[in-house]
Formats: sequence, C-alpha cells, structure tokens
Amino acid sequence: MVVNLIEWSSKLLEAERTRIGIAPITQSAKDISLKDAYSIQLEIINEKLLNGHKITGKKIGLTSSAMQNLLNVDEPDYGHLLSNMEITEGKTERTSYLKPKVEGEIAFVLKSPLKGPNVTVEEVLGATDYIVASLEIVDSRIANWQIKLLDTIADNASSAKYVLGQVKREVFNIDLPAIEMQLYKNGEFVNEGKGEDVLGNPASCVAWLVNRLADFNIGVEAGEVILSGALSAALEAEQGDKFTADFGELLGTVELEFV
Repeated sequence: MVVNLIEWSSKLLEAERTRIGIAPITQSAKDISLKDAYSIQLEIINEKLLNGHKITGKKIGLTSSAMQNLLNVDEPDYGHLLSNMEITEGKTERTSYLKPKVEGEIAFVLKSPLKGPNVTVEEVLGATDYIVASLEIVDSRIANWQIKLLDTIADNASSAKYVLGQVKREVFNIDLPAIEMQLYKNGEFVNEGKGEDVLGNPASCVAWLVNRLADFNIGVEAGEVILSGALSAALEAEQGDKFTADFGELLGTVELEFV
C-alpha cells in the first residue's frame, strides 16, 4: 500500500496547530519506509516554507546508545530547524506545546556549506564557525510520545524550539568528546553528559547528518545551526519550570523558562 505523504503531513501539521496529538503513523501505515518518513517530514517543511518560514539549520536526534536501544535502531535521525523555532528571550509559553521535554546539547554554527556523501569529521570542523551551548525543546505531535523511529522522523524528529547560549568558541584545540554538561531543573541537578556520549564526538553527529542528507540531495549551508544531539536524558517540562545547562567555563550556561 502506498503511503499518502500529503495526508500524513497534513495530520501532523493539524496536530501541531491544535496541540492535540494523533495516533502513531506506524499503527495504520504499516508499510511506511524510512524514505516515506523523511518524505513526510519534507512535505511539512515545504508547507512551512510556503508560509514564509526559512530553514535555519538541522537537529540530530537518537545519538545516544540508550535512545537507540529504546527505539530499536542503530543510527540517529534528523529534523529541520526553521526561523520561528529559535527562542531569543529565554522564555517560552508552555501552552504552545503538547508534551514538551528539554535536552542539553552542543550546537555547531557553520561558516561554509557542506554536502555529502563521504563528509569527514575534519571537514565538519573546517566548516564550523563556532560551537555554543544550547537547550532544545522536543515535542511529539504523536499522542503521549507513543513513537517508533518512523513516527518521530515524519514528525520532524520531534523538534519544537531551541535556545542558544552566549559563549562562542572556535572548535580547533577543543577536545569535543571531553566537553561536560550538567543539566538542572528548577535549580536542582538532574543529570549530566559529555560530548563522547553522542556517537563518540559531536562532530561525528554532524558528519553523519550531512551524509544522510545526501540521500535527498540536500546539504547544509553557511550560517546554519546544527544541534548535535542530547548529551543526557530529556526532562519533562511544565509551566513554571526553569532549565539550565551548565557547560562550565568553556561554553558557560544556557537557560530556558516555561511561563
């Protein structure tokens, strides 16, 4: 059975608009393929571009072995970042989401374009303008996060919004796998992670992304923000919650409050 890409992209867009989750796509579209799922994602992105939004970057998900084991997959996934997704004031309205969660990540900001296949970590580093601390809000338009891999891919990798820190660092002479982050919720330490927790190196995640994008003849452009993957488990967010990712002296802190 042929998967109706427009039908599913429309359902996901409606779920985002109404903030009412839908049943998993994989529950009824049992023949959906990886290519179908990414094609649904691209339908959603193209619809948003027609409505005036612009692509500002990409996000990489499922970079940790724990998350891959949870969804029984052996590689990450990706989604698109758009011009309406960056939070610049450090606050966001909880009512804008369904069931949001917050993750701490290292973001790469590019100074030159990259296009796969066969892009290396060294090429990623050469194309990077700087890295910066970030918090990503993930949210699922699939009801109650009842997702399988192809559900989250179709749903733009469960992306929602993100906020970037203020401390910018060039990547050369930085041991990316050794970068440490501590994640706090309402002032209380919850969990922590290191750069090595995402495919061994955050730059490896970016290389994976660029090479996977080549399957759809897509690259990344100068100025794009690449969220390289959660360094620790995502934390659920409710109104009044405040999150802080502390990267120490290297990248400083980045904060986000749900109002």
